Amino acid sequence: MGRRRWAAGAAGAACAVLAVVALLATAAGGSNGGYTVRAIFDEAGNLIAGENVKIDGVKVGTVTSVTPTPQAKAAVVMNIENPGFQDFRADAICTIRLQALIGEKYVDCLPTQQRVEGTPLPPPLGKVPSGQEGAGDYYLPVTQTHSPVDVDLLGDITRLPERERFTLILNELGAGLAGRGSDLSEVIRRANPALQELDKVLQILANENHVLAKLAVDSDEALKPFAAVRERVADFIAQANTVAQASAATRGALSRNLALLPPFLEQLGPGLERVGRFAEETTPTFTDLKVAAPGINKAFTSLPAFSRSTETFFENLGKTAKVSGPALSGTKPLLQKLQRLGNAAVPFATNFSALFNSLRETGGLERIMDFIFLGTGSANGYDALGHFLRAEGVGTGCLTYTITPSSDAGCSRKLFNNPRGGASASAASTSSPAAIASAIDSSSTSVLMARTLAVMSGATPAQALAKYPGPTTTTAAGLGTEPGAGAAASTQPVGGSTAGTTYYTPPSEASQADGLLLNYLLGSE
Repeated sequence: MGRRRWAAGAAGAACAVLAVVALLATAAGGSNGGYTVRAIFDEAGNLIAGENVKIDGVKVGTVTSVTPTPQAKAAVVMNIENPGFQDFRADAICTIRLQALIGEKYVDCLPTQQRVEGTPLPPPLGKVPSGQEGAGDYYLPVTQTHSPVDVDLLGDITRLPERERFTLILNELGAGLAGRGSDLSEVIRRANPALQELDKVLQILANENHVLAKLAVDSDEALKPFAAVRERVADFIAQANTVAQASAATRGALSRNLALLPPFLEQLGPGLERVGRFAEETTPTFTDLKVAAPGINKAFTSLPAFSRSTETFFENLGKTAKVSGPALSGTKPLLQKLQRLGNAAVPFATNFSALFNSLRETGGLERIMDFIFLGTGSANGYDALGHFLRAEGVGTGCLTYTITPSSDAGCSRKLFNNPRGGASASAASTSSPAAIASAIDSSSTSVLMARTLAVMSGATPAQALAKYPGPTTTTAAGLGTEPGAGAAASTQPVGGSTAGTTYYTPPSEASQADGLLLNYLLGSE
């Protein structure tokens, strides 16, 4: 039994020692690695160790001790256990608040004040110097703490008659605050945080008194127009009331509209994107339009003067219309005849149009021009001596086509044959060259053509020249000259000696008359 009692006593003593060590470590503020804050309050009634320390309603630590100070204040030591709030700054504030109706309290703290993002943080709280009570703890001065008067204390006072309440207040204040008016003022200010905030507001307003005065003046100036139309403003308010009532009466439709608004906005997004792209694409157009705007403005500015100048024109046009009106009316019969003519000319115009379309599509005009050009080239030759005529048109009655020549037809001549035809023609084909040359009627044929026909009928050039002497119309060929005249002259090319044409001197007719005539007939150059 003695051993058991001794063991139990030793265990109890060890537990007591551990409890004391833990209490001392907690009071020292830091032996357990916590964050200890020593806050000074004007009054800490009913606040005991173990009460909660909260930040925005969340428990972050506990009160480890509450002790008086030589300055008649209360030193509250708080251990902040939550690591996320172990960073009290120099602008931290703590307030003792009522937690329950039975008088239980807690400490509500704000580690730092709210500020604009990017603003530097205030410095951390300072620590209690060594050698003083609470050395090493973070120190929160009394100027940053609040001790509001509890509601239950006010309730205790209200239970007494008014005279006794007033007497009690005077006695207590006289005994406790004799000669300490300044301390009372500071306590009252710190006891109610609202007063401190009111002081800050009043200080801000005092600093901005000039701005407030200007605001009052400007507001008067701004309200003057409304005062002048106050009846309209009142009517606007009345109409707004009517609109609000109508909107309330159709709140179902408004609710439906609000429900459809999100889908509408979703569908509106692509449309606005297209509008944005359209705006980007039309930016150059509007830029150019801006450049052209002065010219457009000038055009519209000049438009009235132009309109005035056209008044005379339209007046004269009206006078002309009065004169020309009857004349135009008189043309109605002519227009009717033209209409009948046009109707009758439709088939011809259609065929004529088809002809021209065919000529255009098949190149007929080009072929006609080719025919004229080639026909002209066939009838007119060109050699080293110049141009010469290959064919001659005869404008007589012989141009008429007949199967059997008749004297009644006005033509009795045929090429290479006797003009009378029949046996005489066959006899002519077998006659001598001189007889053939004599058979050509030179009264209606040029000398050149008569010679040509004689050669083509079988006569020699010498016989043709002898039969049909005289000048010819085509001297360039050399046949229109007298015999022997061209042989003595030196012929120059057309265009002079520097024209690039080869020199050619025709020989005498007696030796090469056949060559000259062949050159003429064949158009050799």
